[in-house]
Amino acid sequence: MAKKLSIGSWAYTFGPYTDHPVPFDKVVKKLGTLRFDGVEVGAFRPHIHPDDYPMKSDRQTLAEKLKVAGLQVSGVAADFWTGHPLGKDRVGCAPAWKDAESTYVNLFKKNLQLCLDLKAPAIRVDTKEGPDAYTKPEERQEALKQIAKVWRKCAAVAADSGVRVAWEFEPGFLFNKPSEVVELIGRVNHANFGALFDSCHAYMCAVVGARQAGEKETLPGGVAEFAGKLRGKILHVHLIDSDGTLHGNETSTHRPFGEGFINFAEVIPAIEKAGYQHPWWTIDLCFWPEAWQVTAKAKKFLSAYLN
Repeated sequence: MAKKLSIGSWAYTFGPYTDHPVPFDKVVKKLGTLRFDGVEVGAFRPHIHPDDYPMKSDRQTLAEKLKVAGLQVSGVAADFWTGHPLGKDRVGCAPAWKDAESTYVNLFKKNLQLCLDLKAPAIRVDTKEGPDAYTKPEERQEALKQIAKVWRKCAAVAADSGVRVAWEFEPGFLFNKPSEVVELIGRVNHANFGALFDSCHAYMCAVVGARQAGEKETLPGGVAEFAGKLRGKILHVHLIDSDGTLHGNETSTHRPFGEGFINFAEVIPAIEKAGYQHPWWTIDLCFWPEAWQVTAKAKKFLSAYLN
């Protein structure tokens, strides 16, 4: 299968770009000029939030702009932080999730429709809670079961529409140990649900063991071994380097290619060996202060591995 290259649009709106985001139209024009195959849509304001494109005609106009630039949509990273797979209420030692399930699934459906209108093949989800949100083993297990239950419903809904549901695990969110990632995906137990394998997050989780609750869990084989443990379960991929540090002591520092420790000549084949069968490989420069300036360089670096 021919590989396709995209980049996440959120790199130009988050972090250092919050006060001066690059307009989506300008992003599209630049990516088209650089001859990317696609863009991964960050469905957050000021870019393509579904509430700002409520009518089908609005989305058709957007789709036409992408087509003119020669771009497809590799996936949608949706704003699920106004919903929550766990809800917010806790009673005693065990968390209680009041109306969280229906609220989250309805929010999921709204963003799924955006995927369909833009012909995006995948949608990203995360656990939202910080890694130390639940410190008691019984609470963590209950949280894991509840998240799996909600995501199983979402995966089934999305499967009917042909859109894959991919969980982006990372140091800054709940369940960031390699074994926890494998366990949660297994608990969801749906063919249309799997990992969004971000090389940078995988390094921080499997090599550094960043922000893990309790005893650290790392893998001798690092990122490549982690990919192998997710054989058949990797449904989407983000690629960027890691220097082994955290951004703001929260999540992985997404360092430009060649400035970190990841051996992409090893990692990319490992992802493929783990059964990744989809065409899209997405660059993720989230929070990098010079994302706009290094976009062309990132494409050049990664293209050499994806020919």
